[in-house]
Amino acid sequence: MTVAIKIIQFLLSLSILVLIHELGHFVFARLFKTRVEKFYLFFDPWFSIFKFKRGETEYGVGWLPLGGYCKISGMIDESMDVEQMKKPAQPWEFRSKKAWQRLLIMTGGVFFNILLAMLIYVSILFAWGQTYLPTANAKYGIVTDSTGLAAGLRNGDRIISVDNQPVENFDDIMKDILLNKRTSIQVERSGEILSIALPADYVQNLLKGRGKIEVRAPFGPFVIVNFGKESPAREAGVQKGDELTGIDSLKFTYYDEFQNYLASNLKNTIVLNILRNGENINIPIVPSSDGKLGVLADRSPAMYFEFKTIKYGFFESIPAGISKGFREIGDYLKQFRLIFSKETKAYESLGGFITIGSIFPASWDWQRFWDVTAFLSIILAVMNILPIPALDGGHVMFLLFEVVTGRKPSDKFLEYAQIAGMIILFSLLILANGNDIIRLIRK
Repeated sequence: MTVAIKIIQFLLSLSILVLIHELGHFVFARLFKTRVEKFYLFFDPWFSIFKFKRGETEYGVGWLPLGGYCKISGMIDESMDVEQMKKPAQPWEFRSKKAWQRLLIMTGGVFFNILLAMLIYVSILFAWGQTYLPTANAKYGIVTDSTGLAAGLRNGDRIISVDNQPVENFDDIMKDILLNKRTSIQVERSGEILSIALPADYVQNLLKGRGKIEVRAPFGPFVIVNFGKESPAREAGVQKGDELTGIDSLKFTYYDEFQNYLASNLKNTIVLNILRNGENINIPIVPSSDGKLGVLADRSPAMYFEFKTIKYGFFESIPAGISKGFREIGDYLKQFRLIFSKETKAYESLGGFITIGSIFPASWDWQRFWDVTAFLSIILAVMNILPIPALDGGHVMFLLFEVVTGRKPSDKFLEYAQIAGMIILFSLLILANGNDIIRLIRK
């Protein structure tokens, strides 16, 4: 069921993004009286799920959910309809329009995607506001793994600043380190302020999921409310409503101590110390191969931490949402530095459809859905404006060449460029989804 919910959210989000993107091309094309032959959600090689024609345009839904397209008369696009280009140019065709008009038509999709992201962020702030954990309120400090420990961090450290600059939102700490070339973290440890120098490969490790900095939480209360599909605890006799107070008569102060103890006893029989209806009972159990008990406890972060919520009125949400949109665009642009860096090897962390789908929550959450959709809209806008033939940015690159030089590239050149661009895109698609498959195999 969890996978189905993620897939449904992914397909719904993708449909919205594709429709808005292609609508951008459509609106500017019609604004300049350019004929649009087809307007499709998803691709339709050989056949479409359904279609209808209104005026000069055929509207439809294809069966291949890899995007969509707006087929504009008189241009070489992903349809590769070169026969049309052999005929004399007509006044309603793309190639007959002025360069600045063609430029607006080609950037219309990117503009609409950015506009969509801004509107979503405005709506989210107006409807739900902004709730976050202030770094100062992470009162139990942090928890990290062996990579973070090797860098000099310790579980329980309270982060004061990054490169001597305070970070208000705890969730922004790792993003700040990744995107802004941070080299040190200042922490409070046992009442003393220390500056931890980050090793040169720390960002590379973060991209591979190592060295994460997470908020530390107490162990209890640990009241069991449900069980996983495979649950050693349920099979051993644990019941809903039981409170886990310890293991092997050991008491845990923090949740990471409990996790570490399980990890060190993967194949051993351990004894769960359970409080049931006021009575203490002991239940022997062997954890699963990955060190899990197969239980779900009510551990809402609000039980342990004081979160901060900022509410926005309608008019306040507009500039705040637009500002958030521009920050997200700036952060995403910074990620390209990581992707093309030999030091970070971020290209190894590129993900395809599985990675994108995993971003969505396991249960339906409209706030999270729209937040992810806004971010994906920014990704789609930035990716499409890259100067790669077959993308909007490729067409823009050739149009700018025409504006500067006064010479228009030949149709044959554009045809070959389109083919080359499609090869590049399919190669990137294979790389990203190949990384997904490799990660699944390694799990």
